[in-house]
Amino acid sequence: MKTFLTGLLAFTAFSTPAFSQQAPAPAAPAATAAAPALPDASPAMWIVRDEDTIIYLLGTFHMLDGRRWFKDEVRTAFEASSELVLEVLLPEDPAQQQAAMGPLVMQYGVDAQGRTLSSRLTAAENETLNRLLAPLGVPPGAFDRFKPWFVSLTLAQIAAQGLNLDPANSPEMVLRRAARERGMAESELETADFQIRMLDSVPDESQLRALKEMLADPDAAVRTLRPMLDAWSRGDENGLAAVTMQETGHDDPAFYRIIFTDRNANWAQWIRTRLERPGTVFMAVGAGHLVGRGSVQEQLTRLNIPSQRVATAATGATAAPAATGSTHAYPPCRSRTQDRCRQRR
Repeated sequence: MKTFLTGLLAFTAFSTPAFSQQAPAPAAPAATAAAPALPDASPAMWIVRDEDTIIYLLGTFHMLDGRRWFKDEVRTAFEASSELVLEVLLPEDPAQQQAAMGPLVMQYGVDAQGRTLSSRLTAAENETLNRLLAPLGVPPGAFDRFKPWFVSLTLAQIAAQGLNLDPANSPEMVLRRAARERGMAESELETADFQIRMLDSVPDESQLRALKEMLADPDAAVRTLRPMLDAWSRGDENGLAAVTMQETGHDDPAFYRIIFTDRNANWAQWIRTRLERPGTVFMAVGAGHLVGRGSVQEQLTRLNIPSQRVATAATGATAAPAATGSTHAYPPCRSRTQDRCRQRR
């Protein structure tokens, strides 16, 4: 699989909560022998802090199976927080979510030039597309009016469902339910409208190339998503970067900038502003934004705001969330305020 498509799959796993319910659901599989127990996950988490503010930064996987991850240091950090911040807040009810997203998809996902998708694909590619969609009850040509980015994301989400990854099990959904039980404030970094317009801004040639790559090797999506999930579960930031982001930026820098780098810079600015107010915040964004070049932590470093990896079971430590095991070390402090120097607690 070419690295651009790897990036598209990473976008599905890490950066598309607005689309998590948009792909048609496959038919339920026939009953089989009991599946093996799922491994526990220990996703990576970071901390940003100053004298009166703490921001925990958790990397998520937007579609997940039933493995346990909301435990240990992650849960301790969440329960110490009074505010939950996610990439985007959508209605939790699928019908309400569809009602909110449907008009946006039609506005931005339909080819305004009137081109048909089938005319842009070869006969073999059209046959493969129809075959992949047939088990979902989608008739041939049903996606003919849509732009390549929407069709590619639909196929990527179908591949995720083939691994039993479900948006209902995503950390975002789990965290929102827990936040509601605790009466926590909730806010979003972006809107669904912004995310769809962002996808629509990816150059058309990049969109079409990604779709053609997926149709040339449909099984590659599963082969790519599986190691992403494994690395996320281990809290392996270097492994996750190797599977996803590192090569993608070299293959299609425009895509990488639109989907990752620009947004990471925006979120770093949000963190800088939030540090001006006291409190404890639990911020959860796609794990792909917290690894590799141009990550949120790298953007924070450029703002002279340090971040530190929280010690977890995945790192071989058992300490409660604290500013230890630094990946992005605190600079020496010349005063409590100069250059927004962050003090260790």
